[in-house]
Amino acid sequence: MHDNALSVTLNDAPDLPSVVLQALYRITGRSSGELRRSILAHEPVYTAALFGNDHIDVVPRLEKTIAYLDELGLPLTLHEWVDGERDEVSRETLRGILEGSEGQYL
Repeated sequence: MHDNALSVTLNDAPDLPSVVLQALYRITGRSSGELRRSILAHEPVYTAALFGNDHIDVVPRLEKTIAYLDELGLPLTLHEWVDGERDEVSRETLRGILEGSEGQYL
């Protein structure tokens, strides 16, 4: 896992239809097989590293993943990973991290 990241995990382990997995693939870039395994193992559907060369791409993907799962009505949990430690965060905290970092992460 990343040292500093944000992630989204489904609360349940639904066996999602292929059309949903394909849509998640287009959003996250993760294959349907990877997504299915992560969901069944209660691991993150998507993780956005806060530092790195691809930071411009990962945060919008995280936001789109959350929006799509919300649209489907699937309950999810958000986590912040700092120095390898994972803590659950609220949507308000997530927004604060993304907006209040004054460019530190983005």
